[in-house]
Amino acid sequence: MARLYISVVCAVLLALAAPSLAGDPDLLQDVCVADLASPIKLNGFPCKANFTADDFFFAGLKMAGNTDNPAGSVVTAANVLSFPAVNTLGVSMARIDYAPGGQNPLHTHPRATEIIYVTQGVLEVGFITTANKLFTKTITVGEVFVFPRGLVHFQQNRWHGAASVIAGFNSQLQGTQVIANMLFAAAPPVPSDVLAKAFRVDNDDIDAVKARFK
Repeated sequence: MARLYISVVCAVLLALAAPSLAGDPDLLQDVCVADLASPIKLNGFPCKANFTADDFFFAGLKMAGNTDNPAGSVVTAANVLSFPAVNTLGVSMARIDYAPGGQNPLHTHPRATEIIYVTQGVLEVGFITTANKLFTKTITVGEVFVFPRGLVHFQQNRWHGAASVIAGFNSQLQGTQVIANMLFAAAPPVPSDVLAKAFRVDNDDIDAVKARFK
């Protein structure tokens, strides 16, 4: 009897914990197309009163994005901010395009696991665990790689031409923190002496890096 009781308690605890492991909370109705213009603030977005089939359609991932920037990459998002139909559904997508040698710099998604499918080119991809261990792989067209939720990761184009992937997330709005921007382009700025001590360099070195992000 004692073992049965313990088993039941464990099963209940696991059941209660399951929703907290999901990327987003469970939806409470069939659909909830986000009303992005609503002044109401809550954890997510309120629902539109009226919607049509067009609300559930998004064509934004068809065309390659402009990679003419310092990173040589661009992310075209299909999340709740650009595709309101995914509100409360716990999913979103993105297209990432890379110029030759382009990089999706070290970053993290605090609210979602990311999985990518290569549609063009050859990429070196990887993530770093909380034990500071790097897991990296070279992937090509038709192959898939997954980045666990919250871990720092990157993609680098190793192809002589353009590359692209389709990414999926288990959140309607995964959140993205680009590590370099977070450290060197925060507003207000992170004090240079704080960064200098962390990186074991001089303040002038940190200021020089910050200047490149202005």
